[in-house]
Amino acid sequence: MCKQTFPWKRIVLATKNKGKIREFSRMFEEFDVEILTIADIPDMPDVVEDGKTFEANARKKAETILGFTGFPALADDSGLEVDALGGQPGVYSARFAGPNATDDENNEKLTGMLRDVAKEERQARFVSVLALAIPDGQTLLAKGTCEGIIVLDAKGERGFGYDPHFFLPDKQQTMAELSPEEKNRISHRGVALRKLEGLLKERFL
Repeated sequence: MCKQTFPWKRIVLATKNKGKIREFSRMFEEFDVEILTIADIPDMPDVVEDGKTFEANARKKAETILGFTGFPALADDSGLEVDALGGQPGVYSARFAGPNATDDENNEKLTGMLRDVAKEERQARFVSVLALAIPDGQTLLAKGTCEGIIVLDAKGERGFGYDPHFFLPDKQQTMAELSPEEKNRISHRGVALRKLEGLLKERFL
């Protein structure tokens, strides 16, 4: 089976997160493009995520990587918004419990804050904004969301981050219980990437 072609032979994923790298790599399997990560780029400077929105952080990361490497760069900024917490942890999702917090520490803080909140009031959503900075000076943006409910007890061994506590009512499973293929179909990043693919086809194919 012939792979679909991309306008470029290389794309840099602006992340060190192994979970995100796995998900993006699966999504790009059908395309004839070499996937690099910032770990493949010597002396790549760290990008400070100081934006107030997912869009601002994703754009900054992608455009910084493009400027340093000259290759198209795909950056994702994503996180969890919980209605009962006024949208927290939001852009601070990865460091909710501190600058170097682990997934377990972030989840412990989240569930602790929601322990006295009724399940039906723990509505939440995963949000992902993808930014693809390309050499012609444009940055393409795509946003995806996935609605769910936070559960206090972790379920599932797959996924990462808040996945074991993010319950999907229509699936009757947490995100961490889904197969990688099913997660890619419904996840916030999966939705955002399909939107981004549509933008690329409109522009280049």
